[in-house]
Amino acid sequence: MLNVILVVVGLILLTVGIVWLIDKFVPKKLKPILNLVLWALIVFLGYITFMSVYGEIKFNKLKNERYDSVISKLKDIRDAELAHRTVTGEFNGNFDDLIKFIDTAEFTITQRKDSTIIDEELTRRFGGVETTRDIVVIDTLGFVPVRDSLFGADTRYKTMMNLPVGQPGAKFILKAGRLADNNIPVFEASVDKAIILFDQDENLVAKEKEVVSVDEVNGPTLKVGSMDEPYTKGNWPKNLSKD
Repeated sequence: MLNVILVVVGLILLTVGIVWLIDKFVPKKLKPILNLVLWALIVFLGYITFMSVYGEIKFNKLKNERYDSVISKLKDIRDAELAHRTVTGEFNGNFDDLIKFIDTAEFTITQRKDSTIIDEELTRRFGGVETTRDIVVIDTLGFVPVRDSLFGADTRYKTMMNLPVGQPGAKFILKAGRLADNNIPVFEASVDKAIILFDQDENLVAKEKEVVSVDEVNGPTLKVGSMDEPYTKGNWPKNLSKD
């Protein structure tokens, strides 16, 4: 956008210069017509400059509003995936299975406490001198439904695969698996920025997909998790989300 503004400003200055030259050297009969045309050109170029700036401001405002809605959905997907890993040890790459898991699975509530017992092996080794060792005892206290723990009475998880804004009918892409080098479970939920901003200026969308900044969503997608590393956070900056 800066290049466009500089070009337009340069043209305006050039036009003003031409107006001055006309005023100085062109015959009086032609001056009114030429001046009118050139001043109209100056106004037109000024309008283009204003709209290029204002258009990007509007784009950024709408972009951030849509990103905020998408991030809320991605957080729900992340919470569901983390719960799935807690219970099963794996992430899930299928939304239908993930929803079924939320509807049926339970967290195990445990209590961890330290205790001391007699170490029979050491006691025998020391000729009957009573010897103890410390252990950790884990007691199961009960079970809590995953659905109640994550969403309470809210059923929004049933539609968490649907993009809340952007191209009608669009859905998130969900993947899950394990890293080849260390077998750590990973997942990734993502959506292309072009789908979120499908009805916006193509040049601004293309520029947005290439952005690299600490205060912006870097890259061509808005996503949470990663299929390349054990990472469960989103790629959005802190100014767009509290977590």
